[in-house]
Amino acid sequence: MQVALSISEGLARNVLAAIVDGSVVDAARPITNNATLKLLTWNDDDGKSTMWHSSAHLMAEALEAHYPGIKLAIGPPVENGFYYDVDFGDNEFSQADFPKIEKTMLELARKKSEYIRKEVSKADAIAYFQQKNDPYKLELIDGLEDGNITFYTQGNFTDLCRGPHIPNTGFIKAAKLLNVAGAYWRGDEKNKMLTRVYAVTFPKQAELDEYLRLLEEAKKRDHRKLGKELGLFTFSQKVGSGLPLWLPKGADLRGRLQAFLTNAQRKMGYVQVITPHIGSKELYETSGHWEKYGKDSFQPIATPQEGELYMLKPMNCPHHCEIFKAEPRSYRDLPLRLAEFGTVYRFEQTGELHGLTRVRGFTQDDAHIFCTNDQVKQEVGKVIDLVLYIFKTLDFPDFLAQVSLRDPNNPAKYIGSDENWEKAERSIQEVANEKGLKTVVEYGEAAFYGPKLDFMVRDAIGRKWQLGTVQIDYNLPERFELEYAGADNQKHRPVMIHRAPFGSMERFVAILIEHCAGQFPLWLTPEQVRVLPVSEKFNEYAHKVSTELNSYDIRALVDERNEKVGKKIRDAEVEKVPYMLVVGEEEQGSQEVSARKKGEGDLGKLSIKAFAERVNEEIKSMLAEI
Repeated sequence: MQVALSISEGLARNVLAAIVDGSVVDAARPITNNATLKLLTWNDDDGKSTMWHSSAHLMAEALEAHYPGIKLAIGPPVENGFYYDVDFGDNEFSQADFPKIEKTMLELARKKSEYIRKEVSKADAIAYFQQKNDPYKLELIDGLEDGNITFYTQGNFTDLCRGPHIPNTGFIKAAKLLNVAGAYWRGDEKNKMLTRVYAVTFPKQAELDEYLRLLEEAKKRDHRKLGKELGLFTFSQKVGSGLPLWLPKGADLRGRLQAFLTNAQRKMGYVQVITPHIGSKELYETSGHWEKYGKDSFQPIATPQEGELYMLKPMNCPHHCEIFKAEPRSYRDLPLRLAEFGTVYRFEQTGELHGLTRVRGFTQDDAHIFCTNDQVKQEVGKVIDLVLYIFKTLDFPDFLAQVSLRDPNNPAKYIGSDENWEKAERSIQEVANEKGLKTVVEYGEAAFYGPKLDFMVRDAIGRKWQLGTVQIDYNLPERFELEYAGADNQKHRPVMIHRAPFGSMERFVAILIEHCAGQFPLWLTPEQVRVLPVSEKFNEYAHKVSTELNSYDIRALVDERNEKVGKKIRDAEVEKVPYMLVVGEEEQGSQEVSARKKGEGDLGKLSIKAFAERVNEEIKSMLAEI
C-alpha cells in the first residue's frame, strides 16, 4: 500500500491486493526482499477474486448474525462471485431470506472493518474451533501443517483462511445473493449435504445493476430452456443422469457441426478413425489415466472371463496411440493426423451436472498428431489456423489465447527432459506470436506432460468460456513405446499433439445456443425455411415448394396446422426459423412464394429458384474456405 501511495493517492484508494513475485497477497503485507510487484484493482481478475473472497467472509458474518450456531465449511471465490457452504442445522434457509442477509452485509461493510491477518499455532486453531463447535474447520485444520496456519478477522468474525483479502469491508458497496443449492461436504456423496449460498458483490451499485441485467439476459439464453423450446435434446432419469438424448433437430445440428469440422480437417490432411466405447483396464494403466482419473471414472466392468476388466472409455488418446503402433512407421509417414469424434465417459458428481455443459457421456472432436520434433511448431500453427477458422465462421470474435507453461519453482511436477520442455514452450509461444494472437502467460498451468495453448472466448453477453485447446505431449509416446524410423535408419520417439477445437460436441452446442440465443447461423440451423400455406387448400403446393427447396439442399418444412397464417408466422419467429414462405392462391397461380426473413420482415414475391439462390448465396458468404 505504501508503494501505491508513493505513486498516487487515487491509485491507493483503489488497490484491493497485490501480486508479489507471482503470488497474490494482502496490500498490507510487507515486502522484505527485492521483488516484482503488481498492484491489483477491481479491473484485474485477481483483484475481483480477492474482493469476492473477502465478501464470502462478510456474508458468513451476516449469516452468523441471523443464525447463531450455524457451522461454516468453505467460502471460496468463483468466476462470477463467491459461495459459502453452510450447515444450517435445524434452521430453514431459502431465497426468501436473501434480502435480510444482503441488508446486513451492507451494514457491516459500511463499518469499514479491516481484514486482519494473524498467524496461529495448530493447537490454538484447534482450540478456537473446538470452542466454537465447528467440525468442518477442525477437519480442515487436521490436514494443515503447524506453522502454516492463519486466521483472518473482520468485525466480529474470524475464519480459518490463507487469504489474501482486501484492506477493509468499505470497498463493498453492493451485494446480491443469487442462489442456494445443496453440496456435499468436500464433494463426497458419502458426506453430509450442506447448503451452498451463492452471491456476488461490486464496488458500485450501477455495476451490480448491469450484472443483474446480464443475468436476466443469460436466463433467456439458457441452453437448457432453449434446447427444450427448439426441440434439440432431452434427458431421462431412466436412461441416467448426465446422459443427453439428442432429438432429430439436435442430431441434425450436431451432425452439421461435425460435417463442417470433418470437411475442414480433411483439407488439412487429417484421417478419420473410430475406436470402441470401452477398453481394457490395462490400456488406461499404461497411459496413466487409471492412476490419475480412476477414482472419478465409471468403475471397471467385469466380463465372464475371470480377471478380465474393461472400462468405459474416459479418453481417446490411448486408443490412438495403439493405432499409431499398429504398423511400422517411418519419418515419411509423419505428421500423422488421426481424428475422431469419440464418445467418452466420466463419472461427474450429481451436484456438478448441468445441462449439456457438464455431462457423464460426451463426444470429443478429438485429434492426435504424431510428428517429429522439427514439425511441432508447424503443426501447432496449423491447429491455430483451424481454431481461428471455426471462431470466424461461428462468430466468436472476442477471444484470448492462454499460454500455459511449467511452474519454474516446481520441476518435480513435470516429466520429460528440460531440453524438450524448453523447445516445446518456445515453439508454442513463438507460433502464438507469429499468428498475432492476444495472449496471456500462466505459469504452473501446463499439463504434466507439456505446455498448452487454451482459447478463452467471450460470448455475446460477455461471459468467458474455454474453447479449443492444443497440448504438446512427450509422455504418452514414452509410455506406449511409440517409435518411427528416422532418415538415419535409427528409431526415434514421435511427439504427440492433442487438440480439440470444439472441446466436446455437447458443451460446444450449449455455448453456441447461449451465444446466439438459439438463432443459429443460416448454414447450421436445422430448419432453414418454413412454408406456411394460408389454408388447407394450398398444402399440396406448399409441399411442392418444400420438395423443390430440398433439391437445392435447403432444409424446409411445411406448417400444415389449421391455424391462421399470422399465428404460424409468430410461432416460426418464436422458434427462430430464419425464413418463412407464405403460399396461397396468388403464389400458387404464379408458381412463386411470398418470402419473409426473421428480423427483416417482408421480402416480396420470388420464384422458388430465385429464393433458393438467395439462400445459398447467403450460406456461401458465411462459409469462407479454410
